Amino acid sequence: MPLISSGSKGVFVISATPFTESGALDLASADSLTDHYVAKGADGLTILGMMGEAPKLTQAESRAFAARVIGRLPDLPVVVGVSAPGQAAIGELSKAVMDMGAAGVMVAPPGSLSTNESIEAYYAQVVETIGPDVPLVLQDFPLATNVAISNGTLGRIFEAHPSIVMLKHEDWPGLSKISALRDAEAAGRRRTSILCGNGGLFLPEEMARGADGAMTGFCFPEMMTDVVRLMTAGETERAHDVFEAYLPLVRYEQQPGVGLAVRKHVFASQGIIADARIRSPGAPLSPQAVAEVETIIRRQAARLAHLS
Repeated sequence: MPLISSGSKGVFVISATPFTESGALDLASADSLTDHYVAKGADGLTILGMMGEAPKLTQAESRAFAARVIGRLPDLPVVVGVSAPGQAAIGELSKAVMDMGAAGVMVAPPGSLSTNESIEAYYAQVVETIGPDVPLVLQDFPLATNVAISNGTLGRIFEAHPSIVMLKHEDWPGLSKISALRDAEAAGRRRTSILCGNGGLFLPEEMARGADGAMTGFCFPEMMTDVVRLMTAGETERAHDVFEAYLPLVRYEQQPGVGLAVRKHVFASQGIIADARIRSPGAPLSPQAVAEVETIIRRQAARLAHLS
């Protein structure tokens, strides 16, 4: 399986983790969901992320899910989220998934980090723990972690650790951060791949600022693959037209505590996964929310038909 690098581009879909009605890990649905992402043009997958309910899985379940997805995608890169409170857990899971054939691992900073120095020291520890040969994605998601990483701090971390080959950019507002990082590269700093999250809410603008693609889990991944492809080809107006056709649902997904339920509802209603269950703590969509989502999707289909 290919490893990620500083030149990685495209759409790495953040995968949901399917469960059965009883709450058990549903590996059969993992297969069908993985196939769905690939059919919609994904360039890679990222599993066991925050929206993949990773903290709710046991170590054994995390390994089983990773083995299933990685084994199903011998030719596409799979990044595995290994964030954990302690370095021992990060090291253990990283070794396990890299031995399975993962393309790299992703680590978000713990919320206890409050200074630039502590952030830099933390990623030095991560690299030491997993080894300098393991490609690493730094997840910059201050809205979830409460850790704000400055452009200068990111630059020093990138320069000190060449194995950090990718930034998962989820700062908000964060468009200026992408520009600053690319400007620093133009001035001589080594290149780092930038894939963006936040449900794709700013994807056209992020691509215009120099992002390499998306790493997020919007429930219609074809939106992301189409927008990235069109922006890369310079078809900016068409990319915005496609994006805006999906925008009401992108917006709806951004409600705190609702996005994953929307995604799982859509996948289950399309028969891609068997059940929309979210592990506790978490709840499915209310009947009113289901009706709202279905109305948005119906109107979305009409807009897409008009585009074609």
